[in-house]
Amino acid sequence: ALIVLQFCTIPLDTAKVRLQLQKKAVGDEVNLPKYRGLLGTMATIAKEERLSALWKGIVAGLHRQCIYGGLRIGLYEPVKTLLVGADYVGDIPLYQKIIAALLTGALAITVANPTDLVKVRLQAEGKFPAGIARRYYGTLDAYYTIVREEGLAALWTGLGPNIARNAIVNAAELASYDQVKQTILKIPGFSDNVLTHLLAGLGAGFFAVCIGSPIDVVKSRMMGDSGYKNTLDCFIRTLRNEGFLAFYKGFVPNFTRLGSWNVVMFLTLEQVRSAV
Repeated sequence: ALIVLQFCTIPLDTAKVRLQLQKKAVGDEVNLPKYRGLLGTMATIAKEERLSALWKGIVAGLHRQCIYGGLRIGLYEPVKTLLVGADYVGDIPLYQKIIAALLTGALAITVANPTDLVKVRLQAEGKFPAGIARRYYGTLDAYYTIVREEGLAALWTGLGPNIARNAIVNAAELASYDQVKQTILKIPGFSDNVLTHLLAGLGAGFFAVCIGSPIDVVKSRMMGDSGYKNTLDCFIRTLRNEGFLAFYKGFVPNFTRLGSWNVVMFLTLEQVRSAV
């Protein structure tokens, strides 16, 4: 289910990355932005680069989900139990859930950062002028080219904002899902069923996007553009040149993707838990 969802939502992710990387004209420049809104961005990409361009980075995206998704979800419950103790009885405090999700999110993306970097690099490549060769000719070539031209450590470019982004988003998703579900179950008429899981999943996706968008923009820009000195430089230059709302570029495709992702992920996870 998660592989199918990744395939279905990668166009939204590609549109999000293009919007996040698009910089506002400064000085005397009067160029209109190339990409406008979710549907406009997807239409522009499809028109200029063919429809298949919306699925750029799909292989690296699957690599990322297998590594990052498996680690963050698989480790969450054991780490949560470790923090409170195996003998703990009752509802686990929210702050313990947040700490557990922060730790597992940070650890998972540290391992998966190379896959995220390659995914963003491939998604960022737009239409090339005639006679200009592509930088990468596929996922494996991207891994190889980055290591050959920039060194092995370059695969962990943007690790700082990526850890911050994924630790926070993971905390927003897993901890808020736990908390929203726990709150819903206390409302008369609600039980531990598909409707509750769906509502809790949507809530988790919304909190994750609201909290994680600014760091996500910085992460995408650092991975897609080598012109920034460090995370702080990227943050300051984006804020100074484009204003605070620039940190919420790509919000709609991001929520559309993460909202649906969380609903399917948690519905699947709950069914697996019940079966086991």
